[in-house]
Amino acid sequence: MTRHSCDADDVAHYLHENPDFFESHVDLLATVTVPHPHGGRAISLHERQLEVLREKLRSYEMKLAELVRIGQENDDLAEKLHRWTRQLLLCGEPQRLAEVVVDGLRTIFCVPQVAMRLWGLRDEHVGLECAQPVAVDAITLANSMKQPFCGPNSDFHAATWLPEGGALTHSIALLPLRKGVDPKAFGLIVLGSADPERFRSGMGTAFLERIGGIAGAALSRLAE
Repeated sequence: MTRHSCDADDVAHYLHENPDFFESHVDLLATVTVPHPHGGRAISLHERQLEVLREKLRSYEMKLAELVRIGQENDDLAEKLHRWTRQLLLCGEPQRLAEVVVDGLRTIFCVPQVAMRLWGLRDEHVGLECAQPVAVDAITLANSMKQPFCGPNSDFHAATWLPEGGALTHSIALLPLRKGVDPKAFGLIVLGSADPERFRSGMGTAFLERIGGIAGAALSRLAE
């Protein structure tokens, strides 16, 4: 009688295809031992299975905790967005609207450095502080942006609008302002931080897009 040699993969395949093997060989199951994953002693197969299940449970608990944390952060951001939007809607004085936008970003969203410039405004609003002259490069940049930019402050001209001329700004977010689907921007919001990770490259911009969209809609009443 010829015996066919088999390797570990063959054994694993056989056990996978015959899940009731140990039910009919209970005595064998009781004698099988495997090395403990965190020590040199041998443990029974039952103990090892329990250890594997505990490890999986710990992994699931960590993932659940992370999902809960993300959910709480999203709820917090949604509540802040609601408060800020409400302030914009309640602002009945167009002359104060730009101030409400900037102040809300600074206080409600706790952004340490905020600046904004608007151009192409109606004659009655050209005297606003946010209507100061803007370099052509900044306008060209705003027009070219399809979504907000986040990343290091690489000597952006718009960063000079921030406190200290942006000298203390290590990360920055740029939000173009548009009237609806108009491809041309009529303004630019600049968010800055001394923390290099606050507006890091690669971070999601969906929430910043909402902020830019709401601000653009609110401020569009000042534009021509």
